[in-house]
Amino acid sequence: MTPTTLAPEPHILCADLVRIFAVQGLEVQALQGLNLSVDPGELVAIIGASGSGKSTLLSILSGLDSPTAGTAVVAGTDLTSMTRAQRVAYQRHTVGFIWQQTAMNLLPYLTAAENIGLALTIAGGSSASRKARASRAAELLELLGIGDLADRLPTELSGGQQQRVAVAVALANAPSVLLADEPTGELDEHASVEVLSAMERVNVELGVTTLIVTHDPAVSEHVRRTVQIRDGRTSTEVLRRVHTDEHGTEHHLAEEFAVLDRVGRLQLPKEFTTELGMRDRVRLSLEPDHIGVWKPGQTDAAPDTDTGPAPTEPSSAEEES
Repeated sequence: MTPTTLAPEPHILCADLVRIFAVQGLEVQALQGLNLSVDPGELVAIIGASGSGKSTLLSILSGLDSPTAGTAVVAGTDLTSMTRAQRVAYQRHTVGFIWQQTAMNLLPYLTAAENIGLALTIAGGSSASRKARASRAAELLELLGIGDLADRLPTELSGGQQQRVAVAVALANAPSVLLADEPTGELDEHASVEVLSAMERVNVELGVTTLIVTHDPAVSEHVRRTVQIRDGRTSTEVLRRVHTDEHGTEHHLAEEFAVLDRVGRLQLPKEFTTELGMRDRVRLSLEPDHIGVWKPGQTDAAPDTDTGPAPTEPSSAEEES
């Protein structure tokens, strides 16, 4: 009898995640039932307009904030029920974090190697010898293509070099998950490509699950999956793959998908609904292999009642999409 192979548990799993802030006596919902699953070893980009909820999501996943409701689990750790001591251990051992502001990632009076060594000391106490710390720092800096910069202070490094050192610091204690908040936000195009390429190399060679929040369009060249957040929920995903034709020529393909949540809601792309003049409500029809979506008065395009079910008024859950 062949044993059943179980799929690995997601390294990041968010289910119906809600975060509500009180602002001047009013409640603001930054996350409105967000669902997200990232498998071990994936490299995923999160994109969205300002105020969409992507930074709030990253704050929760990093342990800097707590959700109001829902579930968030990272590498087996339930983020909704951590004590203060568990939160510190989680941030030291389970996740690595990279800030957008280069100055927040490194201590200015320590060299690149010393910044990495300090991260190891904080995470492991005095258990790691000076030789072991130096070896780990050299290994990470070499992987990130800046092995010759170990003895330089942050002020002696370019912005892109500083961010690559920051990646090394975040990886110092071999976390399961790497989180990056706009890691190229302060960099020019050339430096951005260098940092993203370095993170892609780290993902491939170390297998660390990586989640990048970004506005940078160049990120699409370095990730296979891009998730868009809109109004506090995941709305669409773009999956990329390389196809080799019969002549051996490689073609880079990208497909966009709407995200269907746990209760059957989806967000139709705004450009689609605007082009077709859809607003407020739509008509639905169930086809053998798809669901038709029509404007309320567009009965001529709907299927004949003899060949399929008649269009029905959408439920309240469907109206929300």
